[in-house]
Amino acid sequence: MNSQQRVRPPPEPGAPTPGGTGSDFAQLSRKIQAAGLMARRPGYYTLRIATVTGLYGLGWVAFVLVGDSWWTLVVAAFLAFVFGQVALLAHDVAHRQVFRLRKAGEVSGRLAGNLGIGMGYGWWQDKHTRHHANPNHEDLDPDLDPDILVWTQDQARAAKGLPRLLGRSQALLFFPLLTLEGFNLHVSGLRSLADKSLRNRAWEGALLIGHIAAYLGALFLVLPPGKAIVFLLVHQCLFGVYLGSIFAPNHKGMPTLRGTDRPDFLRRQVLTSRDVRGGLFTDIFLGGLNYQIEHHLFPSMPSPHLRRAQAIVRGHCQELGVSHLETGLIESYRQTLASLHHAGAPIREARTA
Repeated sequence: MNSQQRVRPPPEPGAPTPGGTGSDFAQLSRKIQAAGLMARRPGYYTLRIATVTGLYGLGWVAFVLVGDSWWTLVVAAFLAFVFGQVALLAHDVAHRQVFRLRKAGEVSGRLAGNLGIGMGYGWWQDKHTRHHANPNHEDLDPDLDPDILVWTQDQARAAKGLPRLLGRSQALLFFPLLTLEGFNLHVSGLRSLADKSLRNRAWEGALLIGHIAAYLGALFLVLPPGKAIVFLLVHQCLFGVYLGSIFAPNHKGMPTLRGTDRPDFLRRQVLTSRDVRGGLFTDIFLGGLNYQIEHHLFPSMPSPHLRRAQAIVRGHCQELGVSHLETGLIESYRQTLASLHHAGAPIREARTA
């Protein structure tokens, strides 16, 4: 499917739904509940939090022990992976997969996001919630804002400035541009502190500034200035590429919505998302977001249950005649890049006219 394809409308109101009563999603939800897949997994998350915290501490201990050596760049690469895993944990916390009480989730999310990796948790949570409500909607999904890249041909036709400059070659530039995503997270988090509507703004700011001070202080205390800057660039650039590699397969290259296009909840989530095939490595690398369809349908489902949920969701979609797309990881990137190339076509055509 290319990014210009439109999702077909839902059945007419009152149309019969197969397999029972209620909406298509309500029927699916009953199957998921009956399988016990919405139950919390405290043991799993205790182990996962302990493992990621241990790796985080191990990385910084290794940084100090390696000291003034170019081998420190290996530590930078390792910490880029660990920062990505912290971000994935913060994501699960934000969706209330981990803690029953909202307060515990908010405290843990800000400690992991703001203090742990320098990501504005409140700003990101608001943005991500809007994305979940309207995935791949050109007008409503903040992840489709054409601030640097254009995601549809309509955006390309209206593009000016940087998106127009980059648009004709954006497929080639996509992964290089991801090296800036880590920096973008930090800047966006700091900029959000100017928004008086941000909840717990003082706490968010204190934790963010605390992270930046501790991070830069460690780099310049342990390493000479030149190596410290190189470490920072390698670490943050690889962190950005890792984050982008996690999120790019989920929706990019899938059908886009615009205007009044608004299918029912099940089709809105399923037809704009893709799953990524793979085993344990893929589950760890993508943090469970390789089951993007199931995650969008049931955001608060603990990530270790998503694999089992996939079979139920796939079967339900087959009953309804709704496409449930699943590809390999490399194929998902190919579709993403092909979609970006297709979206930039009007800019290339205007340049050659």
